[in-house]
Amino acid sequence: MSAENHSAPAPEHDPVIENTPNGPAPKRKRARAAIIAGVAAAIVIVAGAGFWVWHEQPSFCGAICHTPMDNYLATYEADLNEPTCDKWGNEVENPRTMLAAYHGKLGNTCLDCHIPTLSEQIGEGGAWLAGNYTFPLTERTASELTEASGRDADELCLNETCHNLTRDDLYEKTADMGTYNPHWAHHEELECTTCHKAHRASVMYCTQCHAQAEVPDGWLTMGESNNLVGVKAPSETAE
Repeated sequence: MSAENHSAPAPEHDPVIENTPNGPAPKRKRARAAIIAGVAAAIVIVAGAGFWVWHEQPSFCGAICHTPMDNYLATYEADLNEPTCDKWGNEVENPRTMLAAYHGKLGNTCLDCHIPTLSEQIGEGGAWLAGNYTFPLTERTASELTEASGRDADELCLNETCHNLTRDDLYEKTADMGTYNPHWAHHEELECTTCHKAHRASVMYCTQCHAQAEVPDGWLTMGESNNLVGVKAPSETAE
């Protein structure tokens, strides 16, 4: 009987193909690159969306532009039941007379009143970076706040979202103030911001001529307003 070879079979190997580069195949490299690019794009999109949401919050104004926005943010966050200071540091006995403080507690944010266009935002950002602005900021009227967006000055306040009223409606609502009804345009049709102030105590404009005109609780007369730091001419403030 012939001897049989009982040695173990030789291990199998993948066939060797010459000139084959080491590492993952090109398709795998492309797939990995696509995944990395997709993850990076997702991060950028999520971060951008988060930044955009934050940019619409009042805290953004103070966090990014400490000067000059800190004072404005403080008036927005003021406790309605405690005396506080306005944007210029003047004492405010009744914070409810500052529209920013009062409307803030109703859930409104800065951009509910300040509705800027993209060009405005870019311009203001450039001015802030260059330091090309006055401090404290110049107080703006309703027409100045609405000019860039093409809205009428009255639309700052009188609109379907905020106060869905007409000028005639306003006149009727304050008819009990009698002869010196501030919403009666007996001289001229004044803008809302002539009396209603956002970051300082509101002012009864009629008292400029009529000392006996009724002044709402916590509001200022024109004489008191004209003596505020920030309203006074610099030469008068220094005296």
